[in-house]
Amino acid sequence: MKSMKLYDNVRRIHNELAALGISPDAALRVDQLTPFDQYHYFGTDAVDEALEALDLQPGSRVLDIGSGIGGPARYIAAKTGAHVTALELQPDLNEVARDLTARCGLSSRIEHVCGDILDGAGAQNYDAIISFLCFLHIQDRRKLLAACRAALKPAGTMYIEDYGKPRAFSVAEAEALLVKVQCPFVPKPGEYESHLLDAGFADVAMSDVTEHWRAFTVSRLAMFRGQRARNVGVHGAAIVDGLDDFYGTVAKLFQAGAITGLKIIAR
Repeated sequence: MKSMKLYDNVRRIHNELAALGISPDAALRVDQLTPFDQYHYFGTDAVDEALEALDLQPGSRVLDIGSGIGGPARYIAAKTGAHVTALELQPDLNEVARDLTARCGLSSRIEHVCGDILDGAGAQNYDAIISFLCFLHIQDRRKLLAACRAALKPAGTMYIEDYGKPRAFSVAEAEALLVKVQCPFVPKPGEYESHLLDAGFADVAMSDVTEHWRAFTVSRLAMFRGQRARNVGVHGAAIVDGLDDFYGTVAKLFQAGAITGLKIIAR
């Protein structure tokens, strides 16, 4: 997983906070972190779309699968009063997430769990599941979606952002997806829907957001490269070069029409 440079050197968020003059032990606000702790596309705007679809209330129980360094979980807990279980496979991301959540004073509303949804790490009876660009790392979709269905209440809802496969990949595209994006399996949209229905979801709504994501990934790359001098000063050249390669790979895949962007609501 660490060959994917987005997940390498995850403590770089501390570099960003230091650049703002925030000491390592200082209390934090969620809004101070949101420019840096949202690894998916469109940041908290995307989370707001999920919140509208899920209609969360104070006390709702939410499972965030692939929670990263906890950005969406903190935003959701702070904005809605919901209780979020932030499930993250990678120990270093989970450790950073737990520390940031404590510094935001949100530990009573967010439980950080280092574990694998495929091993039953998600407890049962959640009102909702969210996952932003995590499922693309998981090859066994049938086992994954069955685990998600088992974790939800009977009337629960799942909100997913993920990739779809519009055409066959070239050898180079398949290698880039596997190595640089850690994406071992990309389903066709129709195949994805069938897997969800087979897992026991009765109502599946799927939106193609490829054009928006293509524009975002191209813009993200251009902005990152335009700030290279500043970024190298904050993080060092090795981290910046790794992120540049990752951002460039994803933008190229979208520009080539190799992947589609999908937003999925499954009830």
